[in-house]
Amino acid sequence: MLYRLILWLVLPFVLLRLWLRGRRDPTYRPRWRERFGFYSGSPTQGAVWFHTVSAGETIAAAPTIRAMTADQGPVLVTTMTPTGSERVASLLGDAVAHCYAPYDFTYAVRRFLTHVKPRALILMETEIWPNLILEAKARGIPVMLVNARLSEQSARGYRRFRWLSRRVLECFDLIACQTAEHAQRFIELGVKAERVQTVGNVKYDLDLPVDVQERAAELVQPQRRYWIAASTHPGEEELVLQAHLAALKSHPRLTLLLAPRHPNRADELASLLDRLTQSASVTWCRYGDWAAQTEPTAGDCSIVLIDEMGVLMPLFLLSEVAFVGGSLVPRGGHNPIEPASLGTPVITGPHDFNFSQVYADLKAASACQQVSEASLTSVLAELLNDSAAREALAAAAGEVVALNRGARQHTHKLIAQVLNGQSSGS
Repeated sequence: MLYRLILWLVLPFVLLRLWLRGRRDPTYRPRWRERFGFYSGSPTQGAVWFHTVSAGETIAAAPTIRAMTADQGPVLVTTMTPTGSERVASLLGDAVAHCYAPYDFTYAVRRFLTHVKPRALILMETEIWPNLILEAKARGIPVMLVNARLSEQSARGYRRFRWLSRRVLECFDLIACQTAEHAQRFIELGVKAERVQTVGNVKYDLDLPVDVQERAAELVQPQRRYWIAASTHPGEEELVLQAHLAALKSHPRLTLLLAPRHPNRADELASLLDRLTQSASVTWCRYGDWAAQTEPTAGDCSIVLIDEMGVLMPLFLLSEVAFVGGSLVPRGGHNPIEPASLGTPVITGPHDFNFSQVYADLKAASACQQVSEASLTSVLAELLNDSAAREALAAAAGEVVALNRGARQHTHKLIAQVLNGQSSGS
């Protein structure tokens, strides 16, 4: 009741935040009623409900979801962000139904569950919403958490609110964890050990597009070299651009592929690029012009602003170095497995707690390099000048990815056991 009271108190701020996000990013405006449990059209009732939150979780879950559509009947995928919605459409198409998940207000969750009547609820990684889980369990719906992770910091928070967290965590029929360390933390918080499994990280089981090499070949320009800064956040782009301008002094044919985490920030970054490049005699262009070569000078741009979703894989492949953002600022870093799988050397900042185990695996195998604000420029220069070092990083990263594959099949098997009424520990 206390949790639900707090939610009612913050409802005006939730509405204000949604309105402000809609002003900054118009893609948040359509279908906003779905976030409060109001849905148009005929529901996909009796489906396995898979909640993937945003684009990264959708990409990771897509192979498992495809397998489920083949042997478990209809699947409903919900997200919380427009970019996640776009990923569902591009990766899964008509194979699944899609809508936004309701915010964790009791009335919204109940309206959604009545509308959809899901066969099961499967959450990804850290998406533990009390009302959603408690209401689903109260209706006899199996609840699972897959690719689960729980940092020590998050575990301390759950212990602090044990009066709520224990009751919620006891609802899970299955928690499939990335590591034994994460599994132990869930058990210490009160989850029955037989419901907790260690399966590895499904993000290692990446399905590379069959045409990725062809797409990369179409983009590359003769005599040019490329590096990419992917999933960057405010405060990082300036540092990346400074490193790039310094590298251009030794490598004048070098192109930076700058891909912000949120493409809707493109106009903001365009202003930054205009300001920084005016005095440096450096040209920049947007991805669409560069890829289509609509202007004679597009192929010689020193900086390409990536303002589209779903185009990074071929860009990773043609890049000699990949900086993975969210790591020079305390956002926790983003997924390095895509560039690692494609043989692109990875560099990251110190803030990698969102993917701590993946980065620990890569660092232990000397398969990536960690940089600071001060060392980004020098490390980038060293890698651009040393092809042997790049090859060693790429080979080591490929081995790490290969050794950690298999979580997807294990996870799919455990989900099927729960759906078929068996114990997840059997």
